[in-house]
Amino acid sequence: MAFRPLHDRVVVKRIEAEQKTAGGIIIPDTAKEKPQEGEIVAVGSGARDDSGKLVPLDVKVGDRVLFGKWSGTEVKIDGQDLLIMKESDIMGVIEATASAKKAA
Repeated sequence: MAFRPLHDRVVVKRIEAEQKTAGGIIIPDTAKEKPQEGEIVAVGSGARDDSGKLVPLDVKVGDRVLFGKWSGTEVKIDGQDLLIMKESDIMGVIEATASAKKAA
């Protein structure tokens, strides 16, 4: 990707939700909500504090994150639907569990 966000902004690619419920019912596209989980694909250099010092971001490329339903601005870059949002719009990073790491 040839796009670098500025300051404390990040570019997120939504991770698609399951197509079926736990009971096996297939969810049609019209009834699906947009996923609130995504993967960071690009990060800015960081925000500046009151003294002008650069404060690096807590997230990095490849992190899986949760964000608010209405967070970010939807854009299309290189044919991909992406979101640009401030780091403060991210609620948290999904850490891989020990059992998931062993399976990988």
